[in-house]
Amino acid sequence: MLPLVALVGRPNVGKSTLFNALTRTRDALVHDAPGVTRDRHYGVCRLEPARPFVVVDTGGIAGVEEGLAGATARQARAAAEEADLILFVVDGREGPSALDDDILAWLRRAARRVFLVVNKVDGIDAQAARNEFARYGFADVVSISAAHRQGLDELLRRALAVLPEQGEAEVPDDDPERIRIAFVGRPNVGKSTLVNRILGEERMIASDVPGTTRDSIAADIERDGRKYRLVDTAGLRRKSKVEEAVEKFSIVKTLQAIEECQVAVILLDAGEGVTEQDASVLGAVLDAGRALVVAINKWDGQSDYQRKQTEALLARKLAFVDWAEAVRISALHGSGLRELFRAIHRAHASATRSFGTSEVTRSLEAAIAAHPPPAVRGHAPKLRFAHPGGENPPTFVVHGNRLSSLPETYRRYLENFFRKRFKLVGTPVRFVFKEGDNPYKDRKNVLTERQVARKRRLIRHAKRGK
Repeated sequence: MLPLVALVGRPNVGKSTLFNALTRTRDALVHDAPGVTRDRHYGVCRLEPARPFVVVDTGGIAGVEEGLAGATARQARAAAEEADLILFVVDGREGPSALDDDILAWLRRAARRVFLVVNKVDGIDAQAARNEFARYGFADVVSISAAHRQGLDELLRRALAVLPEQGEAEVPDDDPERIRIAFVGRPNVGKSTLVNRILGEERMIASDVPGTTRDSIAADIERDGRKYRLVDTAGLRRKSKVEEAVEKFSIVKTLQAIEECQVAVILLDAGEGVTEQDASVLGAVLDAGRALVVAINKWDGQSDYQRKQTEALLARKLAFVDWAEAVRISALHGSGLRELFRAIHRAHASATRSFGTSEVTRSLEAAIAAHPPPAVRGHAPKLRFAHPGGENPPTFVVHGNRLSSLPETYRRYLENFFRKRFKLVGTPVRFVFKEGDNPYKDRKNVLTERQVARKRRLIRHAKRGK
């Protein structure tokens, strides 16, 4: 367990920039527009290797208790209540504001150690900026520029002097046994609600407003003796609908989360079926080659007739990923979660399964015996042997001759044959075809003098015979 440091303040004072500077990452989404950060974002500061501590980035407190702004403020207060040290970040260029005064009054009731961090002092008189906040009465004041990494050494030194050796914050780990799950989908299908239901707390801000989640937020959990990392992502929309720069950054973070996960759970709205936006999200998962589970949300709100119609629609529209298991759930009420995790386990086991060269080659021989490859221009491709080429997704490398002429239908046949033979569910299967090089391809056959003379005699003999 490590001590926890919380970054709080009003919107657009540089908390996320400071978070990235302390953790030496780019995990927090940074933009000039206020209110970009909404959920709590955890990371580890290792600038002093012997004294690491957990840093939590929070959304700006805007003085509103309703809607998204109110939910963001509650997230910030929850982070402050569990912190060993609070860094109250203010804008040194703009000076104190009425909102800063309100936050200060709340911090004094929080009964936590608080440092005043005057940010954005690059290019201005740092002492004058500090004097602007003298009426706040802080003994611990540090002037920094998070964007230019100025003053971080002083901030780190003073923070470590008051932090305990041990805290209550859990450290995000890279345990290989931890299953990394990314919850993806279009906006407003219930991703944050589902993650909150699994965690058993309001860890993510859930709202009816589309686009509530802007960053990819990870949370570690242990359930039934197994470890998971749940990643709530921003909703993906069609490029033509994306206008704000912040949303473009959110899409990049979502695609990164898909690349880094082991299992992607795509949420669909049972009332709307599979839309074009859902198809684009599925395309992103398939391009990354990740294991896939389809979660059909809001199933409890469907009548029997609507459920039959939805089943028929899903069977037709999801035919290209018929290997992915579909689970009916309700993120709001928590129904179907056990079935969802069982499908995740099966997909993860299939995607990370190890294969031997002998069993892969025998499977290839069985596939050829059952259905030989068709001849193309009078010559049939020869598939000689195969071996495993990687996992997540399972990849098989096939060696042979004339493999470039192998029809696409036969490649799909091999994929379906291997999936059925090895009982692979919830994961794509990839094949890599490698042709053997002809050692005489670029070598010219030069005849000896004796061979040339013999060739001439044969030609003369053939002419006399005519």
